[in-house]
Amino acid sequence: MYQIVQGTVGDLYPGPFTKPPKQKKWGRQGRPMLFAIILGVVLVMSAIVAWCYYSASLRRAEILKAELLDLKKDGFIIRNQEGDIIFRMLFRSGSLDLDSCSKEGGILRCDQSDTGKLNFFVQTVRPKDTVMCYRVRWEELEEGRSVEHAMSYNGSHWYGGAERAVQHWPMSVEGQEAPKPFITGDVYSNRQDFGSILERYWLSANATAIKINDSVPFHLGWDDKEKILRFQARYNDSPYKALPRKVAHAELSYRVCVGRDVTSIHKYMVRRYFNKPNKVPSEAVFRQPIWSTWALNKSAVDQEKILKYASDIQKHGFNCSQLELDDRYTSSYGEFEFDPEKFPNVSTMFQSLKDDGFHVSLWTHPFINYESTNFDVGVKRELFVREPSGQLPALVRWWNGIGGILDFTNPEAREWFASHLRALKTKYGVASFKFDAGETNYLPKQFSTYAPLHDPSTFTRRYTEMAIPYNDRAELRSGYQSQNISCFFRLIDRDSVWGYDLGLKSIIPTVLTISILGYQFILPDMIGGNPNGTLGSTGLPDRELYIRWLELSAFMPSMQFSIPPWAYDDEVVEIARKFTTLHETLVAPRMLELAGEVLHTGDPIIRPLWWIASEDEAAYKIDSQFLIGDDFMVAPVLEPGKQERDIYLPAGKWRSYKGEHYDNMKGPMHLTDYPVDLDEIAYFEWAG
Repeated sequence: MYQIVQGTVGDLYPGPFTKPPKQKKWGRQGRPMLFAIILGVVLVMSAIVAWCYYSASLRRAEILKAELLDLKKDGFIIRNQEGDIIFRMLFRSGSLDLDSCSKEGGILRCDQSDTGKLNFFVQTVRPKDTVMCYRVRWEELEEGRSVEHAMSYNGSHWYGGAERAVQHWPMSVEGQEAPKPFITGDVYSNRQDFGSILERYWLSANATAIKINDSVPFHLGWDDKEKILRFQARYNDSPYKALPRKVAHAELSYRVCVGRDVTSIHKYMVRRYFNKPNKVPSEAVFRQPIWSTWALNKSAVDQEKILKYASDIQKHGFNCSQLELDDRYTSSYGEFEFDPEKFPNVSTMFQSLKDDGFHVSLWTHPFINYESTNFDVGVKRELFVREPSGQLPALVRWWNGIGGILDFTNPEAREWFASHLRALKTKYGVASFKFDAGETNYLPKQFSTYAPLHDPSTFTRRYTEMAIPYNDRAELRSGYQSQNISCFFRLIDRDSVWGYDLGLKSIIPTVLTISILGYQFILPDMIGGNPNGTLGSTGLPDRELYIRWLELSAFMPSMQFSIPPWAYDDEVVEIARKFTTLHETLVAPRMLELAGEVLHTGDPIIRPLWWIASEDEAAYKIDSQFLIGDDFMVAPVLEPGKQERDIYLPAGKWRSYKGEHYDNMKGPMHLTDYPVDLDEIAYFEWAG
């Protein structure tokens, strides 16, 4: 049997019971020890926290690095293989919350910024061994908010974008410009617009290229103090429209690609992202000049003047090539039949020109003035771009009056316009057409179209498509995603001046720019420029300016006379004969060979010097020389009163037009005050 016994104190404290000793208090001598212990604990804890934070930072740094790209909360940088920074983008509309970022495979994502939730990612793509690309996308999730990134152009030379009124090579911006719609515009009527030909593409001497996605409601601004281009996406206060049934969340998306050198990265971008022509225009337009009636006659052109012009061309020993009948051969703007008072015997006139060997092209445009008999037709058949409600045609003002503008998103309007062109071709044997205008700045500020225009510049694209049936000899002055329209694209009108503001010096920078944008069949406007408001006492452009313009045009893909050489004197006529012959026998064969290659490669026919000298800093800044292909270099005189110029020869073996040989295989050569007479242009052929 078990017996339960009550416990005693001895059970808890074995042995004799003694009173516990009294606790001693810390004296003054012990307090430092206590403080030291506490401080030690704090230091240990701080070290642990710091180590944890450092470890987390290391993990975040690993997440926010994608190959050669380093992402930060306020932007990103891209380095080359040597570790040098070659591209810098700043986030101007918000900062990323890096704690919201994660990385999976080749995609780095973030879903929070300091302004709220967003969709952001950077995707790394290596399409080939020598190219690294980054797809960047920032989408705001709050309606009405804009996205802005700022690309630093400091430290490199940049090319591309758009035709401009004041054109430089490399590109140059002045002042501060708030982001505005990057859409096609007529820079002759508004010098601040973006030009008739543009693409969302820029290229850097650092072998970096950026292509803005087509879906972006894209606005471009700049700041020359900060040395930035401002890329902005927005729908508020903008002509861009969101897709139907889609919330208008602004999205800025683009691709940045880095290559081994500027030439190779551009070749990659053109092959990957640009349209290409599907045929080469008429060989005759490459070889022989176009003769326009514009400068001599303006809108006062008539049958007698055309026949005399044709007769003078022959009398002075020039080819009977393409004769372009320009402004107002009709009774009013918007008609398609010849004015019977100006042209009493149209069929006879056309037959006479045909017998002489001329191919006649006619000026046309997208406008129907309100006084035209076709205006009522357009209203009744709803052929015009309309005001926002879609009930009435939207009147527009252009340089020849007020009227409606045909809606080329409407199949019926396209067919109506095309049927009139076909009728002219059938009735008179018209060879082709000069398609003028087409820029979006001629659309009303508020409008509606048959098919919604989410990007207004799509109107330009739809208009350029009207030239396709006549592409052998057609001429266009506007272009957007239109590189596959196999026509000659004409530079916007030039003034009869020497400088960069739509003058002689602007031709090479503009030709190089639109070549980089994928437009290779180029007509550099009429020789001597447009004499409006720039005439001297003779009523003609300066004689020396005209000659130097003529010489430069002879080394372009096509030549166009409007002010004829015989308006000056026999010497000018002789110089014109010399250079039209040189163009036909020396230049055109090279152009045609390169034009055939364009169909497959998209490479420029007219090339910058850095195309073959990408290692030389000097080559990136030269805007008064150019290459035809890789082995033919041209250096025109572009200054008044000069019969000499400095010339840069890339490394290699070259032979001048005078027969001089230059062997500079070890590096480039600079020729100082190289003599070039008034009837000469300096050019050099590869002799390696």
